[in-house]
Amino acid sequence: MESGIYHTTYEADMALRRTPIQKVRLAAVIAFLLIFPFFANSYYLTLANQIGIAVVGALGLNILVGYTGQISLGQGGFLAVGAYTAGLLATRLGVPFWLTIPIACVVTAAVGGVFGVPSLRLKGLYLAIATLAAQEIIQWLIVHWDAVTGGVEALVVPHATLFGFNLNAGNSDFHWYWIILAAAAFTTIFTVNLFRSRVGRAFVAIRDQDIAAEVMGVNLFTYKVLAFAVSSFFVGLAGALTAHYRLIVTWERFTIETSITYLAMIIIGGLGSVSGSIYGAIFITLLPALLNSLGRSLSGVVPGIAGLIPMIQQGVFGLVIILFLVLEPEGLAKLWRDVKDYFRLWPFSY
Repeated sequence: MESGIYHTTYEADMALRRTPIQKVRLAAVIAFLLIFPFFANSYYLTLANQIGIAVVGALGLNILVGYTGQISLGQGGFLAVGAYTAGLLATRLGVPFWLTIPIACVVTAAVGGVFGVPSLRLKGLYLAIATLAAQEIIQWLIVHWDAVTGGVEALVVPHATLFGFNLNAGNSDFHWYWIILAAAAFTTIFTVNLFRSRVGRAFVAIRDQDIAAEVMGVNLFTYKVLAFAVSSFFVGLAGALTAHYRLIVTWERFTIETSITYLAMIIIGGLGSVSGSIYGAIFITLLPALLNSLGRSLSGVVPGIAGLIPMIQQGVFGLVIILFLVLEPEGLAKLWRDVKDYFRLWPFSY
């Protein structure tokens, strides 16, 4: 009797979904995503769009931190580069939104590559401080470069149009849902296939042991800078989508707290995991919404709880990170894998 999953061809072995149940789950998820916007109200569509943008940014960060092992605390700054680049191109130069997004991605990738140069000499805490410096430098430039960014004043982005259709008119959440879903799907597929390629394997080798990777012929400088650039490309995509979706760009959206939030997404979801990035983005985006809903439902019983919600959110946020680091360092992806393994092996315990 055969026990396990066996493949008789290279195509089957290299498939993204190797078993029938995996294909069924994927089909169910796709069906849900396609049907969801036709039944959801504006509130849930807004949450879905926020999750989609967070998925893009979390995947970009996980490429750098989870797969390449290069810690980064500059996520908020790179998001700001993408958002301000797209917003300024649309506002000052009248560039159509569909062109501002790829330009913003390339500009952010270039900026990320520049700040990735110190990664050749710096590791661990020292690299984290260097990326934190990148966050502060970018934020300082945004606030003080009034002639370009407008300083502390919010940048108002014009409505995005595609083939003459105004995406921000009418039910804008519904319109943007499809754009953001396409961006998240593209980022997910790219990331999955990236680590099936030579470049992705070089990233993983650097994470596991950079000296051994260099001995095997991996150019550390090239691949570390490339990891920063690829990661920043998708972070810039998330920033550009935020600018056009929200229509208002302000430096307050891209502080160090934003960097910590995205870092929490990949820690809670699972470092070095594509699905973990998605789970973490969903969890961290929905957590404040659930706490706000809970606060409103309890306001009749505890009148003063509404004023405590922000502090409760911060406390729960920190507590969740600590619990995952202590109890399940591999995150939600590992928990979901354990659940699947349990049902796959049941009734056996091994």
